[in-house]
Formats: sequence, structure tokens, C-alpha cells
Amino acid sequence: MFKRFTEHPASVGETYGEHFGQAIRFAKDLFLAAFACTIHSIFPWLFTTTASKKVKVLNRTMQRGK
Repeated sequence: MFKRFTEHPASVGETYGEHFGQAIRFAKDLFLAAFACTIHSIFPWLFTTTASKKVKVLNRTMQRGK
């Protein structure tokens, strides 16, 4: 059963704790980007590039981890 918690993190070169921390950081960043998109949908002049910039940063971060 424990293997289910460690198999994927090991496949990307992380421990369970490292993977947990990275996933939580990504979740926080995605949540903030989604919030910016929501505000942007109501007030189109606000946060015009916030979400797209964050997605690009997250993508670069993931690509470096491979």
C-alpha cells in the first residue's frame, strides 16, 4: 500500500514529501491564477496577462523537473 504513495514521486526524482510540497505550491499558484481569471472575466482591464504568465512559469518549472 505504501508503494502507491511513493511510486510516482520516485518516477520524477522526488520523495513523497518533496512531491507533496511541489504539488501544493502548484495548486496555490493555479488557484491564484484562476482567481485572477475570474476577476478578469468581470473587469476585463484587470489581470490581463496574470494567468497566462503564471501558466508559462509553471510549465517551465515542470519541464526543468523532467
